[in-house]
Amino acid sequence: MDIIPEITRQSIADLIENDKREDGRSLTEYRDISIETDVISKAEGSARVKLGGTQVIVGIKPQIGSPFPDTPDLGVLMANCEMLPMADPTFEPGPPSEDSIELARVVDRGIRESELIDLDKLCIEEGKHVWMLFVDLHIIDNCGNLFDACELAVMAALKSTKLPVASIVDDEVVLSEDETFDLPINNELALCTFVKIADKMVIDPTLDEERVASARLNVGVTKDGHICSMQKGGKEPLAKDDILYCVNTAVSKVKELIENL
Repeated sequence: MDIIPEITRQSIADLIENDKREDGRSLTEYRDISIETDVISKAEGSARVKLGGTQVIVGIKPQIGSPFPDTPDLGVLMANCEMLPMADPTFEPGPPSEDSIELARVVDRGIRESELIDLDKLCIEEGKHVWMLFVDLHIIDNCGNLFDACELAVMAALKSTKLPVASIVDDEVVLSEDETFDLPINNELALCTFVKIADKMVIDPTLDEERVASARLNVGVTKDGHICSMQKGGKEPLAKDDILYCVNTAVSKVKELIENL
């Protein structure tokens, strides 16, 4: 059970009401971001992202498989998230929690709806063989705003992914040992996460800010400023003005975030 002392809750709310935060940032300012790629030697693509104290690692593992019946000429993308207990005392070992499932789905939705990957170029033989991309998210240290950190890490990992050239020989898929190609990337995107505290929307929340927030909104934005995904979280509703403020702020922030890639 996650309990926040009332004195901490009130202190954070009082600061937000005066357009201040515990770490000195403005309400629309991100923490420092650092991105490393190719951090896992056994993965075809990987990245580590640090967003303030939050750390996540993403690995991309491709394999040959069968396409879905309704999309016989498209590759397959699947995202999975593991919240390691060492990253946060509230994370528990065992089956995926609701939070880890939601995190993976929000990240996955941003990739799909932005048409980030050219999935038709991952088709090897229509109706029979396609590339399947397994996106594994690992939370190493949770200091708040896992959503934006994971989306950046997935974006960086996908951009670093290389696949072996595949051909069909005697009805079998043969992979080249020497030739590779870059994953076909169509677009770039970033996720901007806001929480509502003291009737104000705050970007890139810390863990304590998340715990005292009444609502959350994730806004996915492509590099050309198009909104590709949104997800509402938290118990309290958001007013129309809150949502419009988040959307406009996210559009203004996307260039800054993508430049980190």
